[in-house]
Amino acid sequence: MRKHPLSPLILTCAALFICSCSPNLPSPIEQAGTGQVGRTMSTFTLASPAFPSGGLIPNQYSCEDADQSPELSWSGAPANTRSFALIVTDPDSPSGTWTHWLIWNIPGDATTLPTGTPKLARLPNGAFQGRNDFHRLGYAGPCPPPGNAHRYFFTLYAASAVLKLKPGASRADLEAALNPLTLAHTQYQGTFQRH
Repeated sequence: MRKHPLSPLILTCAALFICSCSPNLPSPIEQAGTGQVGRTMSTFTLASPAFPSGGLIPNQYSCEDADQSPELSWSGAPANTRSFALIVTDPDSPSGTWTHWLIWNIPGDATTLPTGTPKLARLPNGAFQGRNDFHRLGYAGPCPPPGNAHRYFFTLYAASAVLKLKPGASRADLEAALNPLTLAHTQYQGTFQRH
């Protein structure tokens, strides 16, 4: 039996059509997802002049000293970003992930947070701050028990709107508010150890 010269082409087109219609295949957006709130974009980056990525956080940003927040800067946020939110956590805490800082409604055109952000419910730029796991508003620096070094993750979210969330909210409240509005997120990490 002689094969039709167009048979391979017809079969290929049919396979592509079936695949494109299959409801079980993830979309490119789903494949690119991280499983967390929003997704990381390679152009959206967070940095700090206070310590190198993955490096030691100096004492002045911890409970051992001034306990002031480090300077942070970012770039490459999506064009339709209307606000930013920052969550700082320690996943190595003996009692589970410990929240050190919650701040949201940072203006969408902002690119930095200064050293020593005031520990106020509402900042002059309109941003709100939540309660950390020390039951205080604003930033609370690394303060692990003596022993092994802990990791501290600074996670910045770009949101498509200003969040309707009151000051003093918890991490769970902030994450729930961010979930439908997050366009992208980026992360910066440091370590701290008490002897």
